Amino acid sequence: MTRYVITRLLGAFAVLAVVSVVVFSLLHLAPGDPAVIIAGADADQATVDRIRTDLGLDRSLTAQYFDWVRQLCTGNLGTSYTLGQPISSLIAQRLPGTLQLTVAATLVMTVFGLLAGVVLATTRSRVLRWVIDQLSTLSLALPPFVSGVVLIFFFAVLWRVLPSGGDASLLDTPASSIRRLILPAVAMALPAIPVVARLLATEIRRNLDQEYVLTALAKGATRRRITWRHVLPNSLSPAVLELAIRIGHLLGGAIVAEAIFARAGLGSLLVQAVQTRDYRLAQVLLLLAIAAAIVIQLLSELLIARMDPRIRLGGKA
Repeated sequence: MTRYVITRLLGAFAVLAVVSVVVFSLLHLAPGDPAVIIAGADADQATVDRIRTDLGLDRSLTAQYFDWVRQLCTGNLGTSYTLGQPISSLIAQRLPGTLQLTVAATLVMTVFGLLAGVVLATTRSRVLRWVIDQLSTLSLALPPFVSGVVLIFFFAVLWRVLPSGGDASLLDTPASSIRRLILPAVAMALPAIPVVARLLATEIRRNLDQEYVLTALAKGATRRRITWRHVLPNSLSPAVLELAIRIGHLLGGAIVAEAIFARAGLGSLLVQAVQTRDYRLAQVLLLLAIAAAIVIQLLSELLIARMDPRIRLGGKA
């Protein structure tokens, strides 16, 4: 397993290196100039040129890229062009909000995805199975920005049982913070729930036909006991891997959710950075999101190997 982890880490660093080049190139080749935005619409060309020199934007893209990478390797994330604050401070200010939203959406996705998967695989009610199938199709068809607007209309405008958005401190006002997390978390989790449920249901049905299940039934064990104690643990691997992939998607979905529900997080900060051509801030945020997705993927594979002794990482039997 140690060799496998080392190999994956080396692969992760290679992916991050390639991604850093792509992100840097795309952002700098996009139209717009942060020096013009900082200088203002009425600034003359001399002022714009001076700002570009101060920011180092007059240097070649190759020199700018390696300078950025060198700073990252030393732990210096740089300073935002347009906000004038250290990027590390900006991330520290916005990270809690995004983490709270991602954790809440992950809980919703996990609980309802696993529950729906078990019910879909074990229920004998055609009506219940049909209802779950229809809800799954609807959840897949609605992107987060549509489901978010729908949730706001019903729960915040029509019925007025939940706030439409905003932030609240989880430590100072936990009840208010949780209520403000419900709608964006559900909107982010909805497209992932049916995918997790169907993967789990398929695996459970496959395991229910195994000989050990028939043997346990013949010995008098109840179907419910067999399902929860034996079949479900043996069926979790595909669902866990899908959950890990979806968590990475949730980090990207936070951009849309934070915009719709007026939350201050890394997603809204990234949108602001792209709009103002704040290259350094946007580069760091994008690279951070991709690194988080890679780490989550690796941890999920290690967890699957821990849960299922039949799996041997690195291709060893």
